[in-house]
Amino acid sequence: MSSVPTPQAVREIADGYAFTGPALDLGAVLLDGTAYPDAPVRIPLGVLNRHGLVAGATGTGKTKTLQLIAEQLSGQGVPVFLADVKGDVSGVSAPGTPSERTSARAAEVGQQWTAQGCPAEFYSLGGLGAGIPVRATVTSFGPLLLAKVLDLNETQESSLSLVFHYADSKGLELYDLKDLTAVIAFLASPEGKEELKLIGGLSAATAGVILRALTVLENEGAGAFFGEPEFDTAELLRTTPEGRGVVSVLELPAVQDRPRLFSTFLMWLLADLYQELPEVGDLDRPKLVFFFDEAHLLFKGASKAFLEAITQTVRLIRSKGIGIFFVTQTPRDVPSDVLAQLGNRVQHALRAFTPDDAKALKATVSTFPRSSYDLGEVLTSLGTGEAVVTVLSEKGAPTPVAATRLRAPQSLMGPIEAGALQAAVDASPLTARYRDAVDRESAYEKLAARAPRPEAAPTGAADQCADQPGQEPAPESSSERRGSREERKEGVGGLLGSLLSNPTVKSFARSAGRQLGQEISRSLFGTSKRRR
Repeated sequence: MSSVPTPQAVREIADGYAFTGPALDLGAVLLDGTAYPDAPVRIPLGVLNRHGLVAGATGTGKTKTLQLIAEQLSGQGVPVFLADVKGDVSGVSAPGTPSERTSARAAEVGQQWTAQGCPAEFYSLGGLGAGIPVRATVTSFGPLLLAKVLDLNETQESSLSLVFHYADSKGLELYDLKDLTAVIAFLASPEGKEELKLIGGLSAATAGVILRALTVLENEGAGAFFGEPEFDTAELLRTTPEGRGVVSVLELPAVQDRPRLFSTFLMWLLADLYQELPEVGDLDRPKLVFFFDEAHLLFKGASKAFLEAITQTVRLIRSKGIGIFFVTQTPRDVPSDVLAQLGNRVQHALRAFTPDDAKALKATVSTFPRSSYDLGEVLTSLGTGEAVVTVLSEKGAPTPVAATRLRAPQSLMGPIEAGALQAAVDASPLTARYRDAVDRESAYEKLAARAPRPEAAPTGAADQCADQPGQEPAPESSSERRGSREERKEGVGGLLGSLLSNPTVKSFARSAGRQLGQEISRSLFGTSKRRR
């Protein structure tokens, strides 16, 4: 390490972290491999709604940093949300295991280490896993987020927004994927096109692309994520009777092969919190701190509209009392407009094995305030559980850059046993509320029920997008035959297409639920605003 601070400079760094109000203890200033326990590095509790970034190469200790911050927030009465991508965060609910290594780390940083777990709830997307199922209705999820999941281009995204607009205005509830498929099939039919002629149209090619994407999504098992009962994000704001914040752990190992889905689902949680919570301004402590793991997945391939919505949500949600920490490998994974809003930084070690690594290192150094450290050298020489830190002071100014040896988490550093996790889920009062899926009457049933021959209806998006062999259609008029031929030619035919193109269904779709449709409004992300 060259051009490093002198011990006097260590004291000057420590003075930058000498806050008077409540704060989280991260560790101690590190110089030439030595930690100075009398020079603590901290984050004021009141600035955590100014958001943050935890970054670093694989294996540098990012997960343990999340755990360290989460357990201290819980102890100070702040609820926490953690996305458990690798399946090793559940240990936050159990006391840690004393060891010589833990004792040595505690002595190095001046920590009074005591084994202690946190009150926790365990969730899973759509029930894929042991946790309490988290679901969202398609209507609530909205077209912008769903387009991201389906990997649609901007033209297809615009068409999907038109479908949602039509369903909203006609009171056709989109609870699950088959509801959305039914409405798309109807709007792509000749009669459905008449409904849209004054506000735009849905081409057969675009409808086919969206329907095929929905089929793939459901075949991957993602249909379970959409439906009822919808998860109430207010559950994430709970505290215990003793005043400790509940740590909500969303387990994601079962959906690791669908990263676009889970990253977008996390964004739905944030968007829902944003639109549901009142403005509160700056509080002495946040209402919730939300850790967004694998953040690069959210931004990769995102449309301009999607990125603009993320940027504005991050900018405005702090006034709702919500703090967000993005967790990723390098700051370059986060768009600059979002990165500029992240006031608290914990940067673990980076590697410089390739030219691309060297560029990433240089870009990371450029995002830090000026300091007497040679950050390029420091960031490539940090050990596991060490990081370069800068946060906002109580006055909102950046603190000095500090190489830091981090404290050891007091909870279990690893997953709890499967039996213990299942017991925690079974004992939760939320399990009975969200465990069993409900299929209420919605767009699919309303449209299909008006057909002249209500035959057995397909149950999945895959069935709805394909012709059904072995079924005799009802006799058709000449106009219906022309309509059916056009539907088959356009690739959105089949039994459901025939049902939805019926004039009776068309008449019903014009009039159904106009009052309900008038009450639906959508947020910045296109998510629907619920009235609790």
